[in-house]
Amino acid sequence: MSLETARPARMLGALRHRNYRLFLAGQIVSTVGTWMQTVALPWLALQLTHNGFLVGLVLAAQFLPVLIGSPFAGVIADRFRKRNVLLLTQTAFVVPPLALFAMSATGHAQYWMLIVAALTTGTINTLDVPTRQAFQVEMVGKQDLMNAIALNSSVFNASAVIGPSIAGLLIAAVGVPVCFFLNSISYVAAIAALLLMRDLPAEVPQREEQSLLVRLAQGLAYARSEPVVGMLLIAVAVFSLFAMNRTTLMPLFADQVLHVGAHGFGFLLASMGLGSLTGALTLAFFPRFGVDPRRQLWMAAIWVAALLEFSLSRVFVISLVTLFVAGYCQISFIAAANSRIQTITPDHLRGRVMALYAEALIGVGPVGATQAGALAALLGAPWAMAIGATVAGGVVLAIRLLTPQVFSQPSQTSSTAATASAGTSQRSART
Repeated sequence: MSLETARPARMLGALRHRNYRLFLAGQIVSTVGTWMQTVALPWLALQLTHNGFLVGLVLAAQFLPVLIGSPFAGVIADRFRKRNVLLLTQTAFVVPPLALFAMSATGHAQYWMLIVAALTTGTINTLDVPTRQAFQVEMVGKQDLMNAIALNSSVFNASAVIGPSIAGLLIAAVGVPVCFFLNSISYVAAIAALLLMRDLPAEVPQREEQSLLVRLAQGLAYARSEPVVGMLLIAVAVFSLFAMNRTTLMPLFADQVLHVGAHGFGFLLASMGLGSLTGALTLAFFPRFGVDPRRQLWMAAIWVAALLEFSLSRVFVISLVTLFVAGYCQISFIAAANSRIQTITPDHLRGRVMALYAEALIGVGPVGATQAGALAALLGAPWAMAIGATVAGGVVLAIRLLTPQVFSQPSQTSSTAATASAGTSQRSART
């Protein structure tokens, strides 16, 4: 049987496990709600401030705790029963959107409240993300772990299409508050799923002989010594910093450039999400695509070109098409980087190197949102998008010229690693 033929069945293998089916069902509802708030929060910030920099600051506040607190959250996730930690985080997630609903529905919402809500959500997410990722192996075992990751990626990207579309229509029809309310109650599904689980394996606390800082330093030393790994980490960080600021810039494009309002804003995000979903499914069904360095270089080039075209477009339909292409190329490039890094890195260093990957992909998010918002406030959203895409493209070109093996030397891989790469686009947990 060919690899492509076998892949769909393996991808669905995690659904054999009852606990995972419950978990995935809860995540479908919850993630749609999260994406609805992803649209509503920057839109409300824009309506309150009419300032792109302040919109970016709200989004930066949501991801700043992840950058600061992730090492400590990992310790907590390993020390306590993961289902109990997730019950705590999912319950806590109800509070910020419920507060935003109350304030915005009564007309008392102020900008500082958005900052507080974003910081609170980010703090909860700092603990939720590593715990949720580690919990998957308890539900499906190691054999189906990669399949669970691939399914999670598909759910995330499908929600990135559905959630913004619903939010855009609701904001245009009844206003922003309803999006916050629906997000708050969406966590009930995730909580119910956790409570209905049974027969989870007994957990054995694990103690690390080395400190986290020492382990991370070893990973950094390896990344410096291995040019392909190091350059891919740099490329991911640069793209995350300059080319992945859609939630900061999209409300400005919708309101000030394309003049399509809240419903158009939702469809812009949905179009990019649909492209990402298509890219994730492509990698799931054709895993060899995810480890071809030449294809990865082409994905980077087309990604940059699509963002530049989007920055120039003043036609809504053309903007939707270019964002679809950008979304497809974004997940293809990022997933290929993840898969190649995991494949090249030795087993005993993989966890530490992937911690550097997480910092490159997620940790620079607050800086990226802030710089994009600042450029938009000074020069306008189109210039902010164009400058970011140009910088990212320039760095990839420099890597290609200075370290040609990064995008020309095929990586040996397994189908498992390729499938895993499709799931890592989730930042994207909740970005």
